[in-house]
Amino acid sequence: MMRVLHVAAGNLYGGVERILQEIARHPTPSSQHDFALAFRGRLSDALTRAGARPHLLGAVRFSRPLSVWRARRRLRALLDDHPFDAVVGHSPWSFALAGPAVRRGRKALWAHDALDGTHWTERRAARVAPDVVICNSRFTADAVSSWMNGVRREVIYAPVSPPPADPGARGEVRRELGAGDGDVVILIASRFERWKGHAALLDAAASLRGRWTVWIAGGAQRPAEAEYERELRERAQAPALRDRVVFLGERHDVARVFGAADIHCQPNTAPEPFGLAFVEALYAGLPVVTSDLGGAREIVTAACGVLVPPGDRAALARALQDLVDDPPRRAALGAKGPARARSLCDPATQMAALEKALA
Repeated sequence: MMRVLHVAAGNLYGGVERILQEIARHPTPSSQHDFALAFRGRLSDALTRAGARPHLLGAVRFSRPLSVWRARRRLRALLDDHPFDAVVGHSPWSFALAGPAVRRGRKALWAHDALDGTHWTERRAARVAPDVVICNSRFTADAVSSWMNGVRREVIYAPVSPPPADPGARGEVRRELGAGDGDVVILIASRFERWKGHAALLDAAASLRGRWTVWIAGGAQRPAEAEYERELRERAQAPALRDRVVFLGERHDVARVFGAADIHCQPNTAPEPFGLAFVEALYAGLPVVTSDLGGAREIVTAACGVLVPPGDRAALARALQDLVDDPPRRAALGAKGPARARSLCDPATQMAALEKALA
């Protein structure tokens, strides 16, 4: 039985935290996965619901060395009491915190971002020297190679479960959110990061014809995100967008929201390291429209979506208009989605790959 400890901050909730939730839900018969978090919050609650019992290390600020020392002392005690074969830090911050506490077993950095090695957390992680870097895409692996040269890198796509069958959910969610039977719902579900492309989507949508609406799912978690959300809400008051853009806030039923939409569009202005939302959209049978950048190229093909040139508002608007006007094409692209998502992110397959990479 391989025992693995995953270390993360826990104060935010996004794609990384979704992956940790999936890991908790899908241990292999030959592995056991535990979790250590610095902060209690939505992630710790989600892990508990998934059947895990997260170990809390205490709030950590690297600007406060005493908080780091206390967390590492708790972590060393945990590692002494429960010998782990591998400790995985989910981000350079987490790896820089956990790495010095590991006295035996393998140390792994899970790179969820295409890092260039210049940030102080990345420099600290490099000094700790992981035994292996788990990369969430080939795009990320290429970026990490510039500053982790000589360290083994393994590309493992995130484990993602298909949504549970819920035949009545589509109509229920659409009624709840005010979408009519003939409305084409364009969904973006992500954190309020500027590079995710919310503004680009709204700019393109302003020129669309026909019956359509845009759903924006997500809640601001930091001051910069709150400011960006305010800007988007102001932009949505433009005459061409007014009453056609719905801000859904933070949702705990994102799978149901995907199932109620018709198109998923996240037109990134910077490369997505992987793109968990793309996989969730494919599982839901939605055609995906996104920028031809980064990890999206490894997920979205012409059989299940449309890649548009980054920053090309006209091309984005054309791609969306074509799908709004052509229900059979939407259905054909959507029908290929679930198989594509499974081929990339089947939880049993990806968990076995993780275990092999850590062995």
